[in-house]
Amino acid sequence: MAQAKDRLDIRLKRAYETPAAEDGIRVLVDRVWPRGVRKSAAAIDLWAKDLAPSTELRRWFGHDPTRWEEFRRKYQEELSHRAERLNELRALAQQGRLTLVFGARDEHHNQAVVLRDLLTD
Repeated sequence: MAQAKDRLDIRLKRAYETPAAEDGIRVLVDRVWPRGVRKSAAAIDLWAKDLAPSTELRRWFGHDPTRWEEFRRKYQEELSHRAERLNELRALAQQGRLTLVFGARDEHHNQAVVLRDLLTD
């Protein structure tokens, strides 16, 4: 399984950062479009809002780092019902670099981190 992890090049990037050619396929993983970001400027190839945390979970978490471990657990549970969509993202990542785009300020405690870890494990 380690070989599959080594082959996947999955990066994370805030939606407010400038898109770059080296991002590869850019997938927005937020349920709502990032405030103030023009769709034409975001260079999003795929908006996977169905893989974003549920509205209830997102509101409960509120990007509170003290709730991070519980958020990870609950979000992974939600994602366990979306195996087909996760496999689609894995397939994209096997084709080349995949960048998961997110709007959160906290670059270490957000759904893209959980998704990347899940996809590469």
